Parts: sequence; structure tokens; C-alpha cells
Amino acid sequence: MSGTQRSAVTFRRGDFGLRPLDADADAPLLHRWVTHPKAVFWLMQDADVAAVAAEYRRIAAHPYHDAFLGLYRGEPAFLAERYDPGQVELAGLFDARDGDVGMHFLTAPAGTPVPGFTRGVITTVMAWLFSDPATGRVVVEPDVRNTAVHALNAAVGFRVVGPVVKPEKTALLSVCTREQFLTATGVPA
Repeated sequence: MSGTQRSAVTFRRGDFGLRPLDADADAPLLHRWVTHPKAVFWLMQDADVAAVAAEYRRIAAHPYHDAFLGLYRGEPAFLAERYDPGQVELAGLFDARDGDVGMHFLTAPAGTPVPGFTRGVITTVMAWLFSDPATGRVVVEPDVRNTAVHALNAAVGFRVVGPVVKPEKTALLSVCTREQFLTATGVPA
């Protein structure tokens, strides 16, 4: 999951792209995003810029977790994380399979919402994850109260497995196979 040049765009889909996150350079931008009221489920509401940078340095150093800055028309617009759910986030909480990839995403707060933008983001993130032939299914664990993301997950093919209790939240474990993603979105992976 690591070893990618930090400044290069690693994936493109239409107006969307992803590049590896630079924890220190991107921390002020991320701080605005993760402390915004709409990011309450990100669990960083009280973090300062230094804490955000430290968290993303920790992720960058982790062998089973990494983070990417999402771009829309070349401008920073979302955050995506990928992780091995059998090693982090869900270790011991579900039956992990070879080829499982965990995912988190967060869209930047927008002054004027763009219809369909968030669905475009999650579709891009999913297409990026499935662009790796080793990915068999994507696993997510959003807060059970985050009904907006549950609807987005369903729209791109996720099926609910059930609630799992984590130290910081009760999560709604859901999985999406390559075939489910294709059926739901028509986007080949």
C-alpha cells in the first residue's frame, strides 16, 4: 500500500483524481475538513492542525493503512483512506477474506453543493480500489447513525452485513464485491 510518489496523481476517472496524501503539507487543508460540523463522524472535531498532521503521519507509516487526497478538476475536494480490515479498524470483528480492502472517504465542505458530487466521489474511490486486481471486495464500517453514507454505500453496491461494536462507535459493517459495484453503477472495475 505504500511506496508511491507523493506528488503524482495515481488514479484518474473523469474530473476526479487521487494522489498520495502529504501529511504535513496537506494538514491545514485536512484540518478544515475534518473539524467541520458535517465531518462529525470522522471523530476529529477537536483536533488542531498538529494533531491532524500527526494522525496522517501515523497512517503513512502504517504498513496496512494509507491516505490519499482526492481532486476534482485538479483541486483538492475529498479524502480517501484504504486499509487492510483484517489488520486495522476491524481486526477480530469480522471474518476477513483475502482480497478485502477497507475504505473511508470524506468530501470537503462546499459553499454551494454540486448535485451528484458525493456519489461521484464514492464511485471514483470504489473504481480506484477495484482497479487493483487483488481487491476482491471493499469493506466499510461507518457509524450506524450516518444514514447519508449508508444510502451512498447502497447506491454503489454495498450490502449490509450487520452492526459491529468498535471502541469509538457502533458501526454498520457492509461489503461490496466487484460484481455488485458493476451491477449498481455500470462502472467496470
